[in-house]
Amino acid sequence: MIFDSHAHLDFSEFDHDRRALMAAMKAAGIGGAIIPGVSSEHWSKQKAIAHQLQLPYTLGIHPWYCPKTLIECDQSLAPDNPAYVPWNLQYRVLDGQLALAAELKLPLILHSVKSHNELLGMLKQYSLPRGGVIHAFNGSYETAIAYLELGFKLGIGGLLLNKNAKKLRDTVSKLPLDALLVETDSPSMTPHFLPEKRNTPLTLVQIIAEMANLQKNSNVLISEHLQQNLMQLFEL
Repeated sequence: MIFDSHAHLDFSEFDHDRRALMAAMKAAGIGGAIIPGVSSEHWSKQKAIAHQLQLPYTLGIHPWYCPKTLIECDQSLAPDNPAYVPWNLQYRVLDGQLALAAELKLPLILHSVKSHNELLGMLKQYSLPRGGVIHAFNGSYETAIAYLELGFKLGIGGLLLNKNAKKLRDTVSKLPLDALLVETDSPSMTPHFLPEKRNTPLTLVQIIAEMANLQKNSNVLISEHLQQNLMQLFEL
């Protein structure tokens, strides 16, 4: 059974039907998901849900949830926009996580938005034997290869289903299967054609089918290879 490599099943959007969703996932051939962390304030619930559902989880800090004390120190940089997280703050928090991953020899989950050059520069400063995954990848083929050369895989989500995402679709069609993971980022990043706002791991079925179409391979082969990539990266 395939796993969603990135789904926030601990978020409140799933509080009312989490068990029912898990049953629907298994009926669709989806065995579960990795639940990624976003902040220390969320870790307690995240770990409790992961243990309850017997799912793997990861701990980390999303830029939106940088430590409060650091945000307060940098608040003067953007006093009229409390949602803004300055780059130098994101850099400090990420740098600390990269150093920890290098020390503990753990894989990383990284999300780069319009900052691939900066992130690639940071990654080259560390020895990261386990590499990791670039979550919600939407870059060019050349950018993809740069990450692969550093030992990273690419998380491919619902954007692949958008026929207008030509750059991503072209990149996925050219990459080796060893380079890819499949994810939904549930409850976020809902494909534009779905009637409900909440995304779920059930979207994996369509993403894998589209990946198979672009790669000119069968759904079964794609699913087996993606699951093997996931298990190898996270040692599941």
